Amino acid sequence: MTDAFDDATLRFYRGNAAAYAERKPAGGTLARFLGEMPAGGRILELGCGAGHHAEAMLAAGFDVDATDGSPEMAAEASRRLGRPARTLLFHQLDADAAYDGVWAYACLLHVPRDELGGVLGRIHRALKPGGLFYASFKSGEAEGRDKLARYYNYPSEDWLRARYAEAGPWTALTVERSEGKGFDQELASFLHVSARKPAA
Repeated sequence: MTDAFDDATLRFYRGNAAAYAERKPAGGTLARFLGEMPAGGRILELGCGAGHHAEAMLAAGFDVDATDGSPEMAAEASRRLGRPARTLLFHQLDADAAYDGVWAYACLLHVPRDELGGVLGRIHRALKPGGLFYASFKSGEAEGRDKLARYYNYPSEDWLRARYAEAGPWTALTVERSEGKGFDQELASFLHVSARKPAA
């Protein structure tokens, strides 16, 4: 398996880590996610960026494993958090029933289409029974690149649901939509997916 991350996209984030450290992401979906976590639960954050969300999770009393595919981003997060954030590519995730929740805000949208199902399967395995998984994607009908040359898988809701189904059984899988602008300042339609691993 390849890196489950487009090389040009990874280079972009490695080169723009400091700029991302100045951007604070929205927190509404995070607050809802944390509200469904057990108190003090263990959360894996994929694509933690500069650590803003991990910082909020730690402040709320959760045990956070913050990771990013870019060593430079992980270093920015480590400085913000005052504790190490790990460099981890999605295909390197090999945990088994280790986390109460997995938070993947605007990062799995860069996974090549033919590899997303495998990555989702690794996330399913990493969750404890009953664990909650959140991820967000930019919606579309075919993969492509933005004006900054970053790769996006641009899924439709139906295509995305099929990839989740391949990864393993889920309960209460919901998809919500929103509009917003990312780092490229282009208006985009986002899909917010929440799914829970069945309880034992």
